[in-house]
Amino acid sequence: MKGGVEKRIHEVSVRLADRGHEVHVYGMRCWSDPATIERDGVTLHGVCPGEGLYADGRRTVPQALRFGKAVLRPLLASGADVIDCQNFPYFSCFAAKAAAVRRGFPLVVTWHEVWGDYWYDYLGRRGVFGKAVERLAAGLTDHHVAVSPSTARALAGLGVAGPVPVVPNGIDLAKIAAVAPAAEEWDVIFTGRLIREKNVDLLLRALVTVREEVPDLRVLVVGDGPERPALEALARDLGLAVTFAGFLPDYDSVIAAMKASRVFVLPSTREGFGIAALEAMACGVPVVTADHPGNAAGDLVVEGVNGYRSGLSAGALGEGILAGLDLHRARAADCRDTAAAYDWGRIVEVLEKVYQNI
Repeated sequence: MKGGVEKRIHEVSVRLADRGHEVHVYGMRCWSDPATIERDGVTLHGVCPGEGLYADGRRTVPQALRFGKAVLRPLLASGADVIDCQNFPYFSCFAAKAAAVRRGFPLVVTWHEVWGDYWYDYLGRRGVFGKAVERLAAGLTDHHVAVSPSTARALAGLGVAGPVPVVPNGIDLAKIAAVAPAAEEWDVIFTGRLIREKNVDLLLRALVTVREEVPDLRVLVVGDGPERPALEALARDLGLAVTFAGFLPDYDSVIAAMKASRVFVLPSTREGFGIAALEAMACGVPVVTADHPGNAAGDLVVEGVNGYRSGLSAGALGEGILAGLDLHRARAADCRDTAAAYDWGRIVEVLEKVYQNI
């Protein structure tokens, strides 16, 4: 399963190539040799060997440093007209800036999240270094793109002079519509990486209350990550019938599972956008998500229409899930209407204009 950033890069790149642009993507090589390959009209450059993103449940700084160092020389040789660098993991932004200054092309930084003071929660006292690097990255260019309104607002706190254009993530509506629901049905579904910030443990505790109203409650957790063993143990301790499916074999399988579910729950406090929530809405499934300033998925939710925003307690989340279950079917059309505005075709047209106006 790809994360939201990887999905955005793929979908945008392929569509820009279809519109006649020459598109190159630079990343870690997560495939066998050769280091440079072409897929769907896009040239992929593996600038260094692929490696795990997490150590002890946290993103690794050495991995980010190695990628930032490795990408500099290829960018210097790229001959690009414009480079769009994703803000995380930051060090590649500095390499892109060095190449932009040397070769004279404009640099765009696309921001998926702004962590700000959250760095202290993530790294403790060492968070001061993460926060400083984030602020330095914000000062590398005058050309920024935010994937959500909340991220655009947060950039002002880093000293970025606005307005920052918001070019949201999107979905492939036609592809989603073509997928049939899975044969096995679920009441509640979660999809995503099983990391602390997703708060799947809170979801499990909330389900205890939900089960009182829905005794035969069926729950599917799609995804994997460092928190999985602890979450499986918690589900057993709570006596919940939860299926931990890991990563499903392909995208269609995830969409099929969503279509066979009654409510999608995303209790995350760290979402730069929330593509999975939008995909659920495109499936006609209401979304219950955390009401938290770090969760941009909340920007997508219209209370009582396509879902609910819930407080960060098991009781509040449980109430939200029960309300979301009641929305199923009755509000399926409203969910799809929300998603219709985020088709990738529309998104790429907006992003192309941003590049052209630099």
